Amino acid sequence: MSIVTVQLGQCGNQIGHEVFSALCSDIRGTHGLCSKKENESYQDSCKERFFCEEESAVPVARAVLVDMEPKVISQTLSLANSSGHWRYSSHSHFCQKQGSGNNWANGYSVHGPRHKEAIMNLVQKEAEKCDRLGGFFTIMSMAGGTGSGLGAFVTQCLRDAFPSSFLLNHVIWPYGTGEVIVQNYNSVLTLSHLYHSSDALLVHENDAMHKICAQLMNIKQISFRDVNAVIAHQLGSVFQPTHTAGGGSGYSRNPLGDLMETLVPHPEFRMLGLRNIPQMPENSLPYSTFSWPGLIKHLRQMLIANAPMEEGIDWQVRPPHAGSSIPSTNKPLHFNTSIANLVILRGKDVQSVDLGSFQDPSLYTSWLNPQDAFNAWKTPRAFNKYEKCAALVSNSQFLLKPLDSIVGKAWNMFASKAYLHQYTKFGIQEEDFLDCFTTLEQVISSYTNL
Repeated sequence: MSIVTVQLGQCGNQIGHEVFSALCSDIRGTHGLCSKKENESYQDSCKERFFCEEESAVPVARAVLVDMEPKVISQTLSLANSSGHWRYSSHSHFCQKQGSGNNWANGYSVHGPRHKEAIMNLVQKEAEKCDRLGGFFTIMSMAGGTGSGLGAFVTQCLRDAFPSSFLLNHVIWPYGTGEVIVQNYNSVLTLSHLYHSSDALLVHENDAMHKICAQLMNIKQISFRDVNAVIAHQLGSVFQPTHTAGGGSGYSRNPLGDLMETLVPHPEFRMLGLRNIPQMPENSLPYSTFSWPGLIKHLRQMLIANAPMEEGIDWQVRPPHAGSSIPSTNKPLHFNTSIANLVILRGKDVQSVDLGSFQDPSLYTSWLNPQDAFNAWKTPRAFNKYEKCAALVSNSQFLLKPLDSIVGKAWNMFASKAYLHQYTKFGIQEEDFLDCFTTLEQVISSYTNL
């Protein structure tokens, strides 16, 4: 099944380009560490998923690019073309001249309705090129105006136009120190709207990605491109083909559907976080060896101590003892309770890996059977030159702190009516803000009570 990617705003378009580049360089690699037959079926499965073959031999990304200013889209198109390995379709982008001025209301209430028909036509055309449409993957930031406001609007339109397709929003969480003065407003409005129309939100925090660039990748002066490359690597390690549990010998047919089925057992809990191990500069890979037990041990501790990467994990955090019926308020400090987890293993000897430590009932909330709450996907085909790598997609309390912080900051500004006129002039009223706060307070409370 194929996935149509919708890249929204500057951030969405730049990350989208990195994602397709990472996927393409991965399938072009002959380093599969697996049989030729396995490698070929992996490549075919990836191409069907993310690219369509047109008359030219170069694969064309199944993507729609949307931005309210032309600069980033024209850069993205020419970067992809100049790679020579893949490109975007010349008819699947939409841009305007004016931008959204970092104002969510401008993107949502003005640009959205005005350009709805043109954007949805592009999406419809892209969907019709798929033999079987698996769903939509949107990439957006929530700090600015176009990605967040127009992104929330487009997500609602996708939900209305394709009610039975899966819809996964990839959301970039802004730096805590701030990129835009009104980023907390924009974030609260974006998240609460997406919560109503999306099947799940896969979140990457800029701060965590920045740390990975500094500490694991040893990059001295970190650019957005470096951060985006880390994000793209992590997304690729989830969305490239794998064998799902009980899926027979072929590669998984419907990656978005499989992801939702394993990770979103209840509509109140839709926030997914992603962790990846190992991560290092490419030139260090030939000198590194990893054992599966070591990787799994680190990945499990990253989960329970809520660590974004394998360095600086707090090893003191332990799960509560099984059988002790501690009310959730008295849980060990900083322990991260999960609803559902998915571990994806790629590379050498994946079949022999013991994942029993992830089935420990004390990791999970009490209302789900640990057998249902944990799943593993595997493939002997290595990813992106890593002999062994593991990804963890988790529906857990990962985002509780950042979410609480963003809602708190936005509420403080709202209480003193700071910058509200910027939103009311585009038709977003105080009641709309209050509705959004209510939605997110409910999400916070649900995750807190796990």
